[in-house]
Amino acid sequence: MAVTVYAPASMGNVSVGFDLLGAALAPVDASLLGDRVSVAEGDNGLELSCCGPYVDVLPPDPASNIVLRCAQVFIERLGCEHSGLKLTLEKNLPIGSGLGSSASSVVAALGALNAYFGSPLDDQALLHLMGELEGEISGSVHYDNVAPSFLGGLQLMLPERAQSLPAFEHWYWVVAYPGITLSTAKMRALLPEQVSMATAIRFGQQLAAFVDACHRQDEETALNMLKDVLAEPHRAAHIPGYQAARGHLEALGCAAVGISGSGPTLFAVARGREQADAAAEYLRRHYVMNERGLVRVCNLAPRGIEVWNEDVINGAL
Repeated sequence: MAVTVYAPASMGNVSVGFDLLGAALAPVDASLLGDRVSVAEGDNGLELSCCGPYVDVLPPDPASNIVLRCAQVFIERLGCEHSGLKLTLEKNLPIGSGLGSSASSVVAALGALNAYFGSPLDDQALLHLMGELEGEISGSVHYDNVAPSFLGGLQLMLPERAQSLPAFEHWYWVVAYPGITLSTAKMRALLPEQVSMATAIRFGQQLAAFVDACHRQDEETALNMLKDVLAEPHRAAHIPGYQAARGHLEALGCAAVGISGSGPTLFAVARGREQADAAAEYLRRHYVMNERGLVRVCNLAPRGIEVWNEDVINGAL
């Protein structure tokens, strides 16, 4: 028996919802933008092999890889019996990109392990474990990447669960990663420990209005609320080229521009494919710095993880 799970890339924060809002991404060209993890029967203990376009940025020692850590924790806590497991990570997301790279690996790994062992954890318990293990990488437990990667769509984090929000189906989300790495922990360290009462009130107003606008499908209000008053003012200057790109994208007519997660990936919302393609072309020319960078025109992924059976694995990995 073997199982492979794909977990899509995600945008944390989505400007208006710091640590509380996240969105799963699906490129319109159907290319992979997310990690895959395969779990199969092995001979002895836990074995991990890695492949994919960003395999060279993974820790050289497999013992330091979060996928192996996920397997160790899952097996220990659930008392899973096995003669051995072979795990394969296909690393399709750059590390420290703002695209939920560590979350994608964690979600794919735990999703595959859960499926392989007959789904002993329900979605809620699995989501909590995903948040815990992703927090070991990012430095704190938050669900705005793991929840959308696991469940798909636009997800709002409530105290005990994630709540799906209605999205605007005709929006295109253009994401651009310049090809450099920024540490999530270091970018979080740029944020102040306290904010003013005025900023806190404004944050609450904007997030509440955005959630309400999503449910009422009030596009103009939703777009006007897609502004970051907590993190972007402190991070923007530390992302090379971001402020210039933002100005050009707004001049192209993009309705909203923001930092994906902690950056350096940025996102732009376009209300038509022609505008989205124009934004993507600008970003390829002026925001991407090297061959490791990428630009994708995306919709929101309608679902999160995808599970493949053994027949598909044999042809895919």
